[in-house]
Amino acid sequence: MPHSSPIPAFDLEAYDFDLPAQSIAAYPSAEREDSRLMVLRRGGGVEAEAAVADLAGFLPPECLLVANNTKVVPARVRGRRPSGGAVEFLLLTPPVLLTPEASSQTGRHRAHAQGLVRASRGPRRGEVIEFSSEFAVEIAVSLGFGRFEVILHWSGDLVAILERIGSVPLPPYIRREAEERDKARYQTIYARDDKAGSSAAPTAGLHFSPRLRRELEGRGIGWAEVTLHVGYGTFSPVRARDIREHAMHREHIEISRETAQAVALAKTQGRPVVAVGTTSVRALEGAYRACGELREYRGETDIFISPGYEFGVVDQCITNFHLPKSSLLIMVCALAGRQTVLSGYDRAVRSGYRFFSYGDAMLIL
Repeated sequence: MPHSSPIPAFDLEAYDFDLPAQSIAAYPSAEREDSRLMVLRRGGGVEAEAAVADLAGFLPPECLLVANNTKVVPARVRGRRPSGGAVEFLLLTPPVLLTPEASSQTGRHRAHAQGLVRASRGPRRGEVIEFSSEFAVEIAVSLGFGRFEVILHWSGDLVAILERIGSVPLPPYIRREAEERDKARYQTIYARDDKAGSSAAPTAGLHFSPRLRRELEGRGIGWAEVTLHVGYGTFSPVRARDIREHAMHREHIEISRETAQAVALAKTQGRPVVAVGTTSVRALEGAYRACGELREYRGETDIFISPGYEFGVVDQCITNFHLPKSSLLIMVCALAGRQTVLSGYDRAVRSGYRFFSYGDAMLIL
């Protein structure tokens, strides 16, 4: 519920709302564009309720959509420790960012990485866990909270191996095991094989179907892409009561020259830049903050966008409905206004909208 008494914008409690468990989507809609769409005006309120299939009719003519082309890697693998105990490993380092070297002793590739290890007893330094004949993980250094520095050992193509033996790392609030169909549905249709690196999907993009893409193009709506490899830190809660003290996780971003030029042209021509998802917002604004302007860029960002932030690139946004007190909700409030967003969320809960990764969408104009 929206707060009736004033709460400072830097107080985490200002971003809380009541969310029934049944509002959390455990499965995607039957078709990608079947999801519901709430249209929200920045600083105003709800203007329309429709379906994502109707998106083209609400977007400004000739606007530029900017989407995140990262690919989710099925990087959760299960196996047995040498002692026989069950173990689960989730690779956190994007495979495309690994620096592999060949081992003269085994002929395998090896690379340093980070990952989450879940086992009944904590793994020991130097322990090697074989998940298949092609893939093993050597424990190096504990980073706390189940996170470890590890050394990966593999033969052949790592992503192909994970495609065979791994499962999709569904978000922790989806309380079910990943199924075979999640490999397709928890992936955008424009995810690029050479951008395999995410632990979570850029979920606003999950709504886009081939038909919708064709309709958008036919209406003269532009399309550009960025890359942000979504880390598992996206699910980390904001723990600081004063959000100004929140330490944001780092994620790898890439802005191509073509995208930077497309955005610059749209700005010059007065055409709105519409980010497809909060990850696209973070990539664009993170690169803008790093360079002082939007230009070709490759690096990391730890940008935390909260109310008071002045957007340098993004004008509008398509996004899903986010968790209470999350950094993603705080970002959306920075763009559209806290009371506007929370009023929209209250209406969404009462109207039966589906929340989070497999849920419905909001267009912020």
